[in-house]
Amino acid sequence: MNVSQIVDKINELFNVTNKEIYTSESGITYDAKRRVKKIGYCVNLTLETIEEANILGVDMMVTHHDAWDEIYGLKEACIKKLEEYSISHYYNHLPLDDCNFGTNDSLLKKLNLRNVKSTHEWEGLYFGRIAEYDEEINFNALVTKIENLLEEPVRYWQFNDKKVRRVGLVCGNGGSTTCLKEAVENNCDVYITGECNLYTIQYAKFKGINLIIGSHTFTEFFGIQSLAWKLIENQKELEAVKVNEEHYEANLK
Repeated sequence: MNVSQIVDKINELFNVTNKEIYTSESGITYDAKRRVKKIGYCVNLTLETIEEANILGVDMMVTHHDAWDEIYGLKEACIKKLEEYSISHYYNHLPLDDCNFGTNDSLLKKLNLRNVKSTHEWEGLYFGRIAEYDEEINFNALVTKIENLLEEPVRYWQFNDKKVRRVGLVCGNGGSTTCLKEAVENNCDVYITGECNLYTIQYAKFKGINLIIGSHTFTEFFGIQSLAWKLIENQKELEAVKVNEEHYEANLK
């Protein structure tokens, strides 16, 4: 398959209601104009993940994030490296957060949580969830479950003594108090996300909601893995491999 055919197949997986927003939040960064047999998936496009993809013999990378604009010069450097290795690249950001097989829903499934409602709306896309357990669990048991899934330690604060039934989730960067506010207003026992700051912690304490902070990268990993697996489903000519990433954000103990 060529890159355009693969992108067409990806697009078919999404219910696109706003084409302008969808195309601004997903697309091809670089097309090496070569046939694709092996796809490498990971969360971030960086020089390191491109190097890893090259070692794995990847023809095309599929990531959740494009190279971050906030890391000045990175995108240009990545395109140069992709061109050097003749590796194509496609990313899908907010649509993958929103869809029912994406970042949030994939992590909920791994945690055995039942999706109650989609939250945190932006331009018709929802990048957060409210979910529930059928039976309450201990807060510490949830912390352990998340650490085992992410394969890294997390930070956590226990600001109430209740068992956990209702959970607010924003995979990736849900550290703003505006994001946390939706979980508070939905009477969640705990809020889970991948980043936080001082305001997040103080607001959680003020409202008495427990807080679990993983990493931006690995709270979102299962969504991009799900996309890759769907992409190669019933496609004998395609193979998908995981491109390893460093746990730079891990809260090492």
